[in-house]
Amino acid sequence: MSQPTPHPVVVALGEQPADAALAFAVDEARRRGCGVHLLHVVHALPQGPEMVLVQSVDVEAIGRRSLREALDLCRGMAGETIPVTGRLLLGTVVHELVDAVADLEAARMVVLQHRDLSRVRRLVSRSTTSGLAARLHVPLVSVPTGWVAPPDDAAPGLVTAGVDVPHRSDAVLRAAVDAARAREARLDLVHSWSLPGLHDDPSLARVHGESIAVQEAQEIRDRLVELGLDLDGLEVEVRTPQSPAAERLVEASEASSLLVVGKHDPMVPLGSHVGPVAGAVLREAQCPVMLVDPHRPG
Repeated sequence: MSQPTPHPVVVALGEQPADAALAFAVDEARRRGCGVHLLHVVHALPQGPEMVLVQSVDVEAIGRRSLREALDLCRGMAGETIPVTGRLLLGTVVHELVDAVADLEAARMVVLQHRDLSRVRRLVSRSTTSGLAARLHVPLVSVPTGWVAPPDDAAPGLVTAGVDVPHRSDAVLRAAVDAARAREARLDLVHSWSLPGLHDDPSLARVHGESIAVQEAQEIRDRLVELGLDLDGLEVEVRTPQSPAAERLVEASEASSLLVVGKHDPMVPLGSHVGPVAGAVLREAQCPVMLVDPHRPG
């Protein structure tokens, strides 16, 4: 197959159809002027004398057929202006995907499709997402099944980003501004807060919390300026609702074309690299979710 273009949008294919992920990747590639590169991993166990070789060959043949079908579908979406390439990999899913992305020339992002699965299959799927989140430094985008790219003549959309601690959210702010500008969309920066159990007087807790919210909203605005981001012509609003962060972001996903959230930054190497807020958003959001590495350079 032909070589992928530099800085492609990468789609990680699984066993099930990935129409929504392919549509998102093509839509993104069209905005960025790049290609789409499909990676399909056939999970292959180590072969021993007791294993039947024909079974391995059959699995690889099925994988090649699945990749060809995905390439045909993606090329039909992309037309003639967007190059679409693909590669079949054999081995363990996360390891092969991470190595293949590293071999590319600065992939823009890796796109996966999120599906409503049984509890057991959801655990497997979550393990793949968590594994990639732990080892990839490029943005990871989860696209819900059924998502449809907006038509070319659609009104400007909305990009929503969840901002945690302002001075540790540079990567999220950069990615959110970039995504909103590429889509000519409005940008909402959401910083949720709550003060459970800090005060016996609910009214005092509300006043104190609102004071903190005003201060942190200003810190977010100041940080945007300090980062030197191009905000000319971009409509940006900072919201500081009193509500659980995951609940607020999932609610925002109903009207958003993209959610941007940061990966969890664990204090120890064995900690989760997704985190409870991002995990809930990935599971419940109605729009694509971009998971950003907090340590990714600008």
